[in-house]
Amino acid sequence: MEFKPDATPGAGGPAGIGEVLRRERINQGLSLFVLAHELNLSVPTIEAVEAEDWERLPPGRERPHTRQIADRLGIDLASFPEQWSQLPGAMEQEPPDPRRDFLERVLVSAITVGSLALLLWLVVPGPSLKRAPAPAAKEVETGPAPWTPTDPAGPYPVVGEVLPEVPVNDEGVLISMRAMDTCNAVVLGLPKEQQDLHGASGPAQRRTLRISEPWRLRVKGPFTISLDNAGVVALEVAGRHIRHGRTVGEPWLGRFGPLGEWIQPQEAAPQNPPTAPETDPADPSRE
Repeated sequence: MEFKPDATPGAGGPAGIGEVLRRERINQGLSLFVLAHELNLSVPTIEAVEAEDWERLPPGRERPHTRQIADRLGIDLASFPEQWSQLPGAMEQEPPDPRRDFLERVLVSAITVGSLALLLWLVVPGPSLKRAPAPAAKEVETGPAPWTPTDPAGPYPVVGEVLPEVPVNDEGVLISMRAMDTCNAVVLGLPKEQQDLHGASGPAQRRTLRISEPWRLRVKGPFTISLDNAGVVALEVAGRHIRHGRTVGEPWLGRFGPLGEWIQPQEAAPQNPPTAPETDPADPSRE
C-alpha cells in the first residue's frame, strides 16, 4: 500500500512522518496499546514517534523505531523523502575515493592469491615432503594378557551425577515429606530430660504442606513427627520410607530415635480369662 504525503491541517505544508504514522494507525483501527504489544515497544515510545518528540527516545533509535512502526502499518518511507531526511541520526555519505577503492581491490586480490597458494601447498606436497618408507614390523614376544579394568559390583557415581544426600550427619537426621493434599506437619525435638516421654515439648518446626511441595529438614536427637492428614503424606526418615498406614483425614504421631529409627509402640499381649483350678479326683476333701 502506497501513501502520499498530504498537508497538515492549517499548516500549509506536508505532514510530518509522525503525523503520517498516527493517521494510518487510526485508519487501521489500532490503539497504542495493541500496536505496542505487537511491536514489543512501550506506549510512550510510540507516542514520542507520532509526536516527533525525538528527545524522549534513546540516541540512535529514532530511525529504527520509525521504520519498525511504518513496516507494521504498511507505509513505504521512500514516499516521504523530505520527512524522512528531517529525522535525527542521518549520516552524511563521504564522496567515493578512487585511490582508496583501488587499494582495497589490490589488497583483496593479494589475500585471495595467497590463500590459494597456501591451499595448493598443503594439498600437493613437494618432493621433500614425501612420506618415509614404513619400518618393518617387529616381532613382539607374547606374554600375559594386559590387565583390563572391570565394572564394579555395585553402583558408582559418574561425572556430573548428583550424589544422594547423607541420611544422617553432624547436622542431624534427614527428614523428607511430600503431600498430595494439604496437611499440617509438626516436627518436635525431645529434650534430653524428656526423651523417654512420648509427647514431651521441645523446639518445634511447623509447616503446612501443599500439593507437591516437598519439605526437607534435619533434626538432631530423638524427635516426634505429627501429621493431621497422614494419609496424603509420603514420609522418609534417614533414607527409609515410613509406612505409617493411615487413611486420609486421620492424624498420626510417630516417635524416632537419635539415628532416625522408628520407635513403634509395643502392642499389649492379650490376657487370657482366669480359669478354675484343677482338682485331684482322688482328693478326699472333695467329698
